[in-house]
Amino acid sequence: MTSVKTRCVSAWHLTLLLLLSVTVVACQSDQGPSATQPLQKVQIEGPTMGTSYHITICADSAEVINKQQIQQNVDQLLKKINQQMSTYIKTSELSQFNQATAEEWFAVSAPLLKVVEAGLKLSEDSDGAFDMTVGPLVNLWHFGPDPGKRTIPEESRIEAARKSVGYHHIQLQHDPPALKKTIPDVYLDLSAIAKGYAVDEVGAYLESQSFQNYLVEIGGEMRARGINQQGQPWKVGIEKPVSDQRVVQHVFPLDNLSMATSGNYRNFFEVEGVSYSHTINPRTGYPVKHTLASVTVVGENCMNCDALATCLMVLGPDEGYNWCNAGKIAAYFIVKTETGFSERYSPQWQQIFGEVNEK
Repeated sequence: MTSVKTRCVSAWHLTLLLLLSVTVVACQSDQGPSATQPLQKVQIEGPTMGTSYHITICADSAEVINKQQIQQNVDQLLKKINQQMSTYIKTSELSQFNQATAEEWFAVSAPLLKVVEAGLKLSEDSDGAFDMTVGPLVNLWHFGPDPGKRTIPEESRIEAARKSVGYHHIQLQHDPPALKKTIPDVYLDLSAIAKGYAVDEVGAYLESQSFQNYLVEIGGEMRARGINQQGQPWKVGIEKPVSDQRVVQHVFPLDNLSMATSGNYRNFFEVEGVSYSHTINPRTGYPVKHTLASVTVVGENCMNCDALATCLMVLGPDEGYNWCNAGKIAAYFIVKTETGFSERYSPQWQQIFGEVNEK
């Protein structure tokens, strides 16, 4: 008899980072911990995208921070993004595009076009390792909105699903913004890039309100600007890639950067002792089989970090590392070994953080 073990989290919750600086009582000015004038600290949180968001703002004590108004505006912004890009909302722009079968131009909003365009560029750059049309395969392997019974699909069904997968089946135009399918069954899923975009948009909103010191996090993807309560760059912890506990692998200062992590250690199932990851390789139709447990990417733009982290999880520890070096991407790899975990980080990561030595 076949035995099945399942480990799963929300489909949006692909990255898991421990925030180490958002619960400290007081904020300090940029003069450091010895400053006499503490900054105000405001924390805001709420549900979004099948997960949650957390915002911490440090501001001068003379500034007026209307927490209620900020939260209302953030909630409205995130609701708008969901209405554009969610596959869980049947009336969203993306869902309507996915439901359409006509091979003709479909009008979309400029933000949706921006995200799809960024994803298509990464698909080209990675030779299809990142592919927003992989949804039919994800659903077939029971990692989509309806998990069902976790079983291994028949090869014939995998090959059939692959016929509707391929980023080259999506075309776009800018004026007016529109998308087009070249085959009727293509299905776009932005879960590996839209959270990062939302983080960027929330950050842009805060900056439009003249806030310079903040940390925004949505489902583990984050953007940090300015200083934390100690007058230092925000510190975040990358989780050790184990499924049975929550411990920090390393702590890094996030100095005016964005960060995203992707991992295979929580969302998977086992059949007869063999583990099947939620990360599906669009080029094969099967879950990845390499030893990369998690990968973290930092950069200016959270949307790109989000997508890059997923892309590197597909490429794996060797191909992904070499691809990072060629593209000058700052990435931190945690690889599973027979005795535990080994760490590897790209030269670009090393330029930013130096040696990985803080736990």
